[in-house]
Amino acid sequence: MPQKTAPHLFLRLDFADGRRLGPGKIALLEAVREHGSILAGSKAIGMSYRRAWLLMDEMDRMFEDKVVVTYPGRRGSGTELTPFGERLIALYRAMERQAAKATRAAGQELAAALALDFQAAGEGERESEAG
Repeated sequence: MPQKTAPHLFLRLDFADGRRLGPGKIALLEAVREHGSILAGSKAIGMSYRRAWLLMDEMDRMFEDKVVVTYPGRRGSGTELTPFGERLIALYRAMERQAAKATRAAGQELAAALALDFQAAGEGERESEAG
C-alpha cells in the first residue's frame, strides 16, 4: 500500500571528475560532529570504522580545505569538523531543502498516482516460495 506521506528526495552530487557527495558522507560528518570522534560517529550511524575513516580521508582529499581535524592520542583524542566541514554540511542541507521545495508538488502528484496493488520484482516469487 502506498505511503500517506510525501516521497523522500535523495540528493547526490556527482562531480564531473567522478567525485561524489551524498547523504552518507553528510550523515557521517554530522555524526562525527555530534560524537567527537570517527569511531563513535561511525557506530552511531551503523557504519564500520574502516569505511568511515576511508570516507573522511576521501572528503579531506576531495576539497581544497580539510573537513576534519583529528587529535590522536589516548588523552584528548578525537575529531572535530573544520569551518569548511561545517559549511559543507550547511550547503548540502540547504540544497536538499531547496530541491525538496522545488519538487514537492510533482512528488505528491506521482505519489498519488501509485498503483495500490504494486509488488516489486521478485516479491511474488519469494512469497510463493515461502507459502
